[in-house]
Amino acid sequence: MGDRKKVLVAMSGGVDSSMSTKLLLERGYEVHGVYMKMHPFEEKHAANIEKGRKVAAYFGFTHHVLDKRDEFLRKVYTPFIDIYKAGKTPNPCTFCNRHLKFGALIEFADGLGCDYVATGHYIKTDGQFFYEATDISKDQSYFLFNVRKEILKRLIFPLADWHKPDIKKTAAAIPELAFLATQRESAEICFVETDYIDIISKHFEVEREGEVIDESGKTIGAHRGYMQYTIGKRRGFTVGGAKEPLYVQKILPESNKIVVAPKDRIYQKAFELEQTNLFFEPAQREFRALIKVRYRNDKKPGLVTLDENGGAKVVLDEPEFAIASGQAAVFYEETKLLGGGYIV
Repeated sequence: MGDRKKVLVAMSGGVDSSMSTKLLLERGYEVHGVYMKMHPFEEKHAANIEKGRKVAAYFGFTHHVLDKRDEFLRKVYTPFIDIYKAGKTPNPCTFCNRHLKFGALIEFADGLGCDYVATGHYIKTDGQFFYEATDISKDQSYFLFNVRKEILKRLIFPLADWHKPDIKKTAAAIPELAFLATQRESAEICFVETDYIDIISKHFEVEREGEVIDESGKTIGAHRGYMQYTIGKRRGFTVGGAKEPLYVQKILPESNKIVVAPKDRIYQKAFELEQTNLFFEPAQREFRALIKVRYRNDKKPGLVTLDENGGAKVVLDEPEFAIASGQAAVFYEETKLLGGGYIV
């Protein structure tokens, strides 16, 4: 057993991470499972821990529980709240992936003497770069742009070449674990049970009527409170006498106003980034890439120019709709993930 490589698997209680342990055991790894407590919902934790323990007992490996709720509060939840307060649209999964799933988890693996860390993410890696998964409909590369590049050599993604329906079939074929194949998919943001407004309303007065203005600054209507809007939204506010649909173009948190404009005015080509993270050393400050400005958007070609302060300027070849401050702009070379940054 001493020659077997040890791998720590992050187990959420879902089918993906659970079946990842099976695949790793079949490859000959010594598997250790861990569930990380992050969000504040104790009943969910208890249910997910029980599922993880059932999987561990069936396959015969050790299952740990790691409480990281305080760190999650500081590094994921609080920034999420603060970014919405600033009139931007946060991407909390990218914070969590850097600081917890591929940060605190690495530290815990070190304490156990594990050589590798594995998760149920649908993504590929060669130890130097991430690549899009075979099942592109489940690909999660966009959310991993901000992971520290020095840890890539320690990561394993057993589902890299799998499709989700086949993973469910694998679980369904094991009577003791068949429940994994039929349970509901986990929420995209683990601490948002219904709507993000429900979370924000615990900290701020979100129902605060304000003015809707046009691009010239003229008041043309009213809205329910600026935190309830994101760039590109076209409903939830009232305007008088509009001859065409109007969309949120800008959010002004200091004055509780939103700027609206026709759809063709919501497109833009150029924008700036902060906190850029790259998985390669560019030969020069400028490089071309395929750029994705939201998870569900297509990749679009453009030019990235790095600055000396950890930021960058992006100019797309063609305008993109509803580019939102706070979201991630992620760079690719075909299927290879090059890095990315947060839209200013």
